[in-house]
Amino acid sequence: MSDNIHLNVAILSCDTPVESVLTKYGDYFVIYKEFLRQAFGDMKVTFSEHDMVEMEPFPDLKNVDAMIMTGSKHDAWSDAPWILSLTNHIQQALTHNVPVVGICFGHQILARALGAKVGRGDSWEISVGNVDLTESGKALFGKDTLSIQQMHRDIVFTLPEGCVNLGTSPLCQVQGLYSPHKLLSVQGHPEYHEGTMNCILETRHDSGVFNDDLYKDAKSRAGNLHDSLLIGRVISKFVLDAKVARLDG
Repeated sequence: MSDNIHLNVAILSCDTPVESVLTKYGDYFVIYKEFLRQAFGDMKVTFSEHDMVEMEPFPDLKNVDAMIMTGSKHDAWSDAPWILSLTNHIQQALTHNVPVVGICFGHQILARALGAKVGRGDSWEISVGNVDLTESGKALFGKDTLSIQQMHRDIVFTLPEGCVNLGTSPLCQVQGLYSPHKLLSVQGHPEYHEGTMNCILETRHDSGVFNDDLYKDAKSRAGNLHDSLLIGRVISKFVLDAKVARLDG
């Protein structure tokens, strides 16, 4: 049955990459489509693009099978008009049973939409690092530890009702959220690779955001192996399973 299913996936862009990433690898629509095409493989998928910062029209909930929120340098807990609008629309999507995937900032927006506390953490978590998976995370990803690119200081402090926590790290206790056919999120960046990470590290080091020690440590790990492909496949399966469940229901 799944061979005949066509998926419509909306990419909700929540930022513009730093200049060096934009020049070398494109905007977030380009970056996410490359990541997602690899993740979805031979599945029939159409991607639509929606700029949330510019408050472009939100996807018609009747015409999408899933929505994917990108990362962002902005604070998911801010009261900027576009962030409040995005949070409200995500609440509507969840109410109407449209599956939502959140990456980093998108993970935090999902948590906020569900009533969880989101805010500034104690320190930066950057470059490739390990996430210790919970029992739910182990069942979903098929392993005990997940290796993923990270670029965040804001975190989800509390677990929203109706979903499970997928993993933890010393700097962030809620590394992912999951509710079958409803939502899936990760705090890390499966769409990043060594090149994009190095661009961001260099930009933030040059601007004084990262000191020398933090920068050197992160650079030393930027090329480490990580589970981007696995995470992408879990995302694609989540979207497909949700569509099949709706068709069967």
